[in-house]
Amino acid sequence: MADERRSLWSHPRSPADLGAFLRAARIEENLTQEALADELGFDRRVLQRIEAGEPTLYATRLFALMGRLGCELELRKP
Repeated sequence: MADERRSLWSHPRSPADLGAFLRAARIEENLTQEALADELGFDRRVLQRIEAGEPTLYATRLFALMGRLGCELELRKP
């Protein structure tokens, strides 16, 4: 029987796009924010801000740099 799981992929162009992809990947793994944050050793609120696409200085600069240089980020979760 064929694997019925769909793969996730994205070409994020902003912190919000990146956060949405990571949220979908977490949900596909059947993990709560609390469980994943605990596993990674940081507060759930940090994960919540990442998934919400909160534009941190680092993320904003990273996407500005990528845009200026014509770079594209590709994320996949088979």
